[in-house]
Amino acid sequence: MSEVPQPLDESSLRIQELAYGLKVRDVMTTKIFAVTRHCTMRDVQTIMKSNGLSGVPVVDGGHVIGMVSMHDIMNAFEDGHLQDGVAKHMSSDVQTLSDEVPVTFAMSAFSRYSFRRFPVVNKKNEIVGIITPRNINLALIRELSRQLNEIEEQGAVSERIGVSTVYHRVYRLDRYDFEHAGNASAALKNELKQRGIPPKITRRAAIASYELEINIVAHSHGGSFTHFIDGNRVRITANDFGPGIPDVEKAMSEGFSTANDWIRSQGFGAGMGLPNAKRVSDEFEIQSGVEMGTMVKSIIYLKAEVPNENK
Repeated sequence: MSEVPQPLDESSLRIQELAYGLKVRDVMTTKIFAVTRHCTMRDVQTIMKSNGLSGVPVVDGGHVIGMVSMHDIMNAFEDGHLQDGVAKHMSSDVQTLSDEVPVTFAMSAFSRYSFRRFPVVNKKNEIVGIITPRNINLALIRELSRQLNEIEEQGAVSERIGVSTVYHRVYRLDRYDFEHAGNASAALKNELKQRGIPPKITRRAAIASYELEINIVAHSHGGSFTHFIDGNRVRITANDFGPGIPDVEKAMSEGFSTANDWIRSQGFGAGMGLPNAKRVSDEFEIQSGVEMGTMVKSIIYLKAEVPNENK
């Protein structure tokens, strides 16, 4: 029997909501300290010491071919090999992040690996930046400040719960299209804010939507994504074209993931998407089959938060 996801506290929900609106390219630093394979370990030591770095990427023609960490420098120093070329001591097993993936991928990567920095690459696999936990923290603080200023400028938000206007949007989602992933969920969040829906309910709907949207992009062959709002609820429906989930009960267990190697290399595949969506939903339904693909439906009530076993 699968474990029932435990509820997230308010601060965790808030952090998730802030992160969902950011891409890695919005957070990374473009000031890159990199070396070539022709540099010596002493050259790298000088660069790292002068700039307060714990590691630098090794590049060849703009492509990342390795990383040199402080640990590598210490080992070279102890063995008297600081004059060696970096190619002898660098780690060639390098994890990079795409500049177009959501920041949540980076957050997952930092949880999964012990690295404190990741090279960021573009579609041509060329290094365009570096991302660290500090970059993410500063970006979240800036985003929170921006949203607070926005609220202050708009004045008090009236709680117009139960508006009669129906909102219905259908989106086509393509596999691995992380450049546009999250756009549909951002639109839903803006619509709920304009309707004066309380922030906590808006936050839950945004999280459920984002998790299901990313789930289609990262794990399926593509599909359709629907938002429906009436006066009482928001209904989020995700339909994908396959390959389907062989064991739905396992898929709803935290930590279980069928992510392929590329998705995992991007820091995704922690197995939290579906459990997170269920956790913040008032009603949650999933149907899947190898032949039919997967349908997931999440419902969040707008008038009042209805306690149930899913939350």
